Amino acid sequence: MSRVEKAKISDVAQMHKLINYFAGKEEMLARSLSEMYENIRDYFVVRQGERMIACAALHVNWSDLAEIKSLAVAEDNQKQGIGAQLVEACLKEAKELGIPTVFCLTYKPAFFEKFGFSQRDKMELPRKVWTECYRCPKFPNCDEVALICQLDTPASCQD
Repeated sequence: MSRVEKAKISDVAQMHKLINYFAGKEEMLARSLSEMYENIRDYFVVRQGERMIACAALHVNWSDLAEIKSLAVAEDNQKQGIGAQLVEACLKEAKELGIPTVFCLTYKPAFFEKFGFSQRDKMELPRKVWTECYRCPKFPNCDEVALICQLDTPASCQD
């Protein structure tokens, strides 16, 4: 089993390359280096030796809302449960912070549904989440699927 750790500054270049590789394939949104450095505390990584092979971020939007974003696993390391470990780390941190609702925007909703996320209309999300969307080349015609996980319910996403 891989070990999930908080990202370090030395991981950013590899995280940027991995995320933007998948963004180039239109499987996720691109991230700039400056945005990644500014939000380094949001990121978790999985490393194999010196190589960073996977990452994900939990970004706090408000007192009651956070987003899992930039989930990427190197192609040769997929289907090994690494993405699941990263989602679990993000959900655990959200619970520890006392954040009751976590959402994501994704092209792979079935993956997140395994963790108890349920699909929602993007228009149901608070306007605060759209601040990043204005910079997206696909705005306002977003084709990602919105999913939400309620951590404060008895049938929460991670137990």
